[in-house]
Amino acid sequence: MISSYVPIAIFVAVAVGFALFTLVFTSLIHPSKYNKVKLEPYECGIEPLTDARDRYSIRYYLVAMLFVIFDVETVFMFPWAGIFGKLLLFGLIEMIVFIFILVVGYYYAWQKGALEWV
Repeated sequence: MISSYVPIAIFVAVAVGFALFTLVFTSLIHPSKYNKVKLEPYECGIEPLTDARDRYSIRYYLVAMLFVIFDVETVFMFPWAGIFGKLLLFGLIEMIVFIFILVVGYYYAWQKGALEWV
């Protein structure tokens, strides 16, 4: 029974060892002198046009949420595709209904103007 936990213990030990190694290694190679120029964010030589704390339009968040929702729903199609041969007609009808619900949701978001940037 204990022998089944050995791979997990090895994995945890390697992960902790790697984390400790990177912490120690970076503390050894970090720059010893700091100056104001090196602590500023890299701007590739171009003066920033606006402050970094500008507000974003709520449309950006809406499009991002729609992307996440529809992207997660498409993840459910991969297992279905893997066992498509075993599900036969029932699986096909089930996925057609699922895709239809996705299309209805996408159409609703489109009609409400959620995908418009202006």
